[in-house]
Amino acid sequence: MPAVTEPKVEETPDARAETELAPLYLVICWNDPVNLMDYVTHVFQRIFGWPRAKAEKHMLEVHETGKSLLVKEPFERAEHYVHQLQAYNLQATMERFQ
Repeated sequence: MPAVTEPKVEETPDARAETELAPLYLVICWNDPVNLMDYVTHVFQRIFGWPRAKAEKHMLEVHETGKSLLVKEPFERAEHYVHQLQAYNLQATMERFQ
């Protein structure tokens, strides 16, 4: 039997993965008068696996400016994060990244 060889596929710059072509969404956490700063820091660490310093940076941004852009993700992952944040009673939304 002759040896079977696979055809060579040339990749072009336009042959990107489907996830690269999918639009991205921003996950935003908004300030509220209810949750304590330590609690918000804890939630960010738990959901995103961030070290305390990064979680505190975002918590302070929420506290001082009223919101913080947490992550930029494809729709499904961004929606998942928003639901997780809301389950911890944080005000979170997502916006399509332009």
